[in-house]
Amino acid sequence: MTGNPGLVPAGAGVPAEDGDPLLEAEGITVEFGDRRVLERVDLAVRGGEIVTLIGPNGAGKSTLVRVVLGHLKPGAGVVRRRPGLTIGYLPQRFGFEATLPLTVRGFLDLPKPRPKARLLSALAEVGVAETLDRAVQALSGGELQRLLLARALLREPDLLVLDEPLQGVDFGGQIALFQLIAEVRRRRGCGVLMVSHDLHLVMAGTDRVVCLNRHVCCSGAPDSVSRHPEYLSLFGPKAAEGLAVYAHDHDHKHELSGDVTALPKGAEPGEGRPATPDDGGGR
Repeated sequence: MTGNPGLVPAGAGVPAEDGDPLLEAEGITVEFGDRRVLERVDLAVRGGEIVTLIGPNGAGKSTLVRVVLGHLKPGAGVVRRRPGLTIGYLPQRFGFEATLPLTVRGFLDLPKPRPKARLLSALAEVGVAETLDRAVQALSGGELQRLLLARALLREPDLLVLDEPLQGVDFGGQIALFQLIAEVRRRRGCGVLMVSHDLHLVMAGTDRVVCLNRHVCCSGAPDSVSRHPEYLSLFGPKAAEGLAVYAHDHDHKHELSGDVTALPKGAEPGEGRPATPDDGGGR
């Protein structure tokens, strides 16, 4: 990456006290037949930071996730994980057979039963404790994504890997879910690697953005990436305007439904919104 003017090396801007990366990928190259999907990609995620992969369809984002999870062996490059690293994974797609009788509790008990109190605690953390005995197929898009996040959190992860966690959720629900992800990061101190197309939501709430189009086009703080020529060539100059969505203090919060409610009396402005690099949240 050092040969590309304007690119920020993975991990740049992260305080030294954060230590070695939880996960580091170097020189990742993947080919499917004669088609090169990833070329010499570098990536690092440290504890307590949110790193967001963005890029157009076919850019190789999900392929890179499969590589760092160990689900796909690259043609070249290496992935290093901190010894004993525990990863919680929320996949891009998770289909449930409509005719299969499966409750939320039954789903969370796969592959082995867990104490009810532990299941309720995980569901409560993501705001859907009341769904424990409901059929999975009856959940809304936002509830389903929260259920998948609860399942990932049951692993007590050092690193959360979230592949398109906002898909299938309406706009208000997306805001609420992204706020939740930022809150989980702050509360648990875990690292988060997230894939998203929803630039208007995630760009201002992530610590570091990696713009991918089979290779790393640019990476760094959201505001610097939004002005980078390669980012603008992929998404257009209007894409940067989405940064304003979270670039202000909120005097309200979004519920699971997406409804807006006032902050509790005495709450500080900005509570319930994702931390930005200027917040110091999650550090």
